[in-house]
Amino acid sequence: MNSLLYARAQMGLSLAFHMIFAAAGVALPLIMVIADALWHRTGDRDYLEFSKRMAKGTAILFAVGAVSGTVLSFELGLLWPSFMGTFGEVIGLPFSLEGFAFFTEAIFLGIYLYGRGKLSPRLHLLSGALVALSGALSAFFVILVNACMNDPAGFTMVDGRPANIDPVAAMFSPPWKHETLHGILACYQATAFVMTGIHALVLLRHPSSPLFRKAFAVTLAIAGVTALAQPLVGHYAAVEVGRGQPAKLAAMEAHFETSARAPLLVGGLPDVERGEVDYAIEIPAGLSVFLHADPDAVVTGLDAIPRDEWPPVTATHLSFQVMVGAGSAMALLAVVGAVLAWRRRGIPDQRPFLWAAILASPLGIVAMEAGWLVTELGRQPWIVRGAMRTRDAVTPFPHLAAPFWTFTALYVFLGVVVVYLLVRQLRAAPLGVTGGGAPLGGTGGGGAPRASGGGEADAH
Repeated sequence: MNSLLYARAQMGLSLAFHMIFAAAGVALPLIMVIADALWHRTGDRDYLEFSKRMAKGTAILFAVGAVSGTVLSFELGLLWPSFMGTFGEVIGLPFSLEGFAFFTEAIFLGIYLYGRGKLSPRLHLLSGALVALSGALSAFFVILVNACMNDPAGFTMVDGRPANIDPVAAMFSPPWKHETLHGILACYQATAFVMTGIHALVLLRHPSSPLFRKAFAVTLAIAGVTALAQPLVGHYAAVEVGRGQPAKLAAMEAHFETSARAPLLVGGLPDVERGEVDYAIEIPAGLSVFLHADPDAVVTGLDAIPRDEWPPVTATHLSFQVMVGAGSAMALLAVVGAVLAWRRRGIPDQRPFLWAAILASPLGIVAMEAGWLVTELGRQPWIVRGAMRTRDAVTPFPHLAAPFWTFTALYVFLGVVVVYLLVRQLRAAPLGVTGGGAPLGGTGGGGAPRASGGGEADAH
């Protein structure tokens, strides 16, 4: 591989690894705070134990995410010096705010972990809520950088450099709403599905465990809500991409020819040389209806884009299909779970559904990773669309194979360590806490707790 491919591969690998921990850093604090709030409301110590375990998991994943995020920060400067040197002033504001949010999350996570039983219950719960909020804000600001790279605003290019820079306008470039909403929701969805699958696996072996029944109920509720909301958000995002980034939309849909009554393709393998898609299920006028609510609407195809500005069509289209397929499967599971819960007036703990939850547990991560491939591959060949090409931003350093394989080994090591620590945490979990109130869906309540009872953007 040449330097450009090594740089893109290293950035892509780093981002793919980091995103898992970044998503957990956004979502696990929310689960932790919900469990803590239920403990304060019901006095059920199973919720207290669940909250403690989520806090420990948050701390482990936050630490690894901090390491991988620091590596990404260095890689932006080392692998893409022309990009950072040229556009640093444009994207500096959201990056600075992301750093502030990161340190805020770290501070309040420490307060939450070591303040239980030392702070008043309200202040302790507030510190956890601030962890959840700052984690979401950290992701929000990073996604704003990516939005500006996809559809830049807030500056004009003069002699190859940005001028008349408005940092606020650049930070809130046209795609900011749908990208942040779609991306942050994906963090909650991916994490909730993983946690639901883990708790479902334990319930298969210990179906009467009160702790894991309640944990399963909490995470399943979050997974179900996000899985049903994401198709609506995804539709909104696709419509906005079609308006502002027609080349990306055309590559996502493998839509080669500008036409009215454009078909919607399900699956398929694009043949770029022939400008056709093989093996696809075609829905007549579906893309026109999907984007414009009008079967006769014209949809821009790749034929309207200069050939040297086409994204990698096959990779973008297949990534998009994987994302949509995984999202559809999760939404279907959410509907089935809601129906079963309504019929039973309790958690859906039938063995077939538990197995389905286990099998679906990685789908959120699959969809999230595929979605980021879509947004990054679909921007190519630009690192900042219309302003700088990716090939012009890469470092001239010729020996990029060494850092690529070094960081690959680092990520493998970190992944093994994290899995080991999380498995230890899971095996150490009690199956329930006696004398703490009734399981979810049952009767009885338990008293109120006493105050002392506590025990990025990339160039891929």
